[in-house]
Amino acid sequence: MVSGNTERIVKEYLEFINSGDFPCIAAKAAVQNETIKCLVAGHIACPADDTRILEFLYEFVDDYRQSDKPYQSAVIIFDEYANLSEELFDSFLWQRLQALSSMDALKYKYDSRVSPDVESAFFSFSIKEEAFYIIGLHPSSSRLARQFKYPAMVFNPHAQFEELRRTNKFENIKKAIRKRDIALSGSVNPMLVDFGEMSEAFQYSGRQYDSTWQCPFKTDNHQ
Repeated sequence: MVSGNTERIVKEYLEFINSGDFPCIAAKAAVQNETIKCLVAGHIACPADDTRILEFLYEFVDDYRQSDKPYQSAVIIFDEYANLSEELFDSFLWQRLQALSSMDALKYKYDSRVSPDVESAFFSFSIKEEAFYIIGLHPSSSRLARQFKYPAMVFNPHAQFEELRRTNKFENIKKAIRKRDIALSGSVNPMLVDFGEMSEAFQYSGRQYDSTWQCPFKTDNHQ
């Protein structure tokens, strides 16, 4: 059940992004441009809000496709939580993504610009035929930049990164973010690689995996 503190929780998220040492300058720009849309749900382990989350993401996709503003993202914040370990958060994140993908597959094809194969270097998550790069946040993350008060999933349209590459802005932004991340955490996230080098599934939850990890996500047959 979602609390009545939605406005306060969303404000806390925007303040988290706007904090001085938060490394992602693109997210900061999104706060300034008011291009971040947030939905507050219940517990990340519970499927009760999945339909509402999917409808929220569908609305976001529609608005994103009609807008020319950069740095847009959709954020799901889960306000009911225990102090999850990285392993538990990782498990619940993939449960929610699996449920959303399975429901989406009943209506839409997978975004043809990316691969539905989670082991592919060109994999990206897809909703309403729009690819997304997911960022998981939670209090127990080993990465300081991902230590938000509540568990959350940030959905960033993949096409935005491709547009930054096309306009030769991507490398400068990436370097600036990684420099700030090193200043904050002392190192770059070891899971970070560029699209096309290794499956981005390894980056979603923020957990550092070993070589034996297998992603539990399975793509259903999309229409």
